[in-house]
Amino acid sequence: MREIGFPWSEAMADRARRSVGATVAACRAALREGVAANIAGGTHHSYTDRGGGFCVFNDAAVAARLMQAEQARASRKPLQVAIIDLDVHQGNGTASIFRKDESVFTLSLHGQKNFPFRKEASDLDVPLPDGCRDDEYLQALEGALTGLEGRFEPGLVIYLAGSDPHEGDRLGRLKLTWDGLEARDRRVFDWAWQRRIPLAFAMAGGYGVRIEDTVQAQVNTFGVGAQYWRRWQNQAR
Repeated sequence: MREIGFPWSEAMADRARRSVGATVAACRAALREGVAANIAGGTHHSYTDRGGGFCVFNDAAVAARLMQAEQARASRKPLQVAIIDLDVHQGNGTASIFRKDESVFTLSLHGQKNFPFRKEASDLDVPLPDGCRDDEYLQALEGALTGLEGRFEPGLVIYLAGSDPHEGDRLGRLKLTWDGLEARDRRVFDWAWQRRIPLAFAMAGGYGVRIEDTVQAQVNTFGVGAQYWRRWQNQAR
């Protein structure tokens, strides 16, 4: 059994490492081009010393720290990073890692009664009731972005664009429609674009009753991201 089990464990660790590397690569690309993405990532339940909730390593935390170190080596001004976490589950690992760290701002909109049942304190938490629909969600997001802007000036945004707030998700418990999810993505991308803040995004959670729904939500996010990437390229010409 050990011989059968070991390759699977090795493969899982290798996938987790590569997922972290992909978010690092996305952040580097975003700092050059304005917008970039990791087709996986968003493993926000991982702490410094342990994993949790399907998450092995915290890719957003590693990427934020590495981008700060690389910018410091380049003798630029210190890089401040905002992690905007719109997965339906609170980013407890990320919140714990950056607790009392003034260089990283953690924002989380999440289901109030959903996993993790023992939550950590983000810089800004917005708990949402079961059954939350588009209008209520988008109003909460608008307030959260206003709160972020009033307290922090990021030089990089890492956006966790979970598809699990969708009404067809098995674990989400919220009721966002396709239009609501797209409006959510568009608002985050537009907020960063209006302020010319580079944005890297990762897909985070998605557990659709139909796998096609999870895929469609992610494709829609990439579609919005591509539109804003083109805006950055047009600006550079």
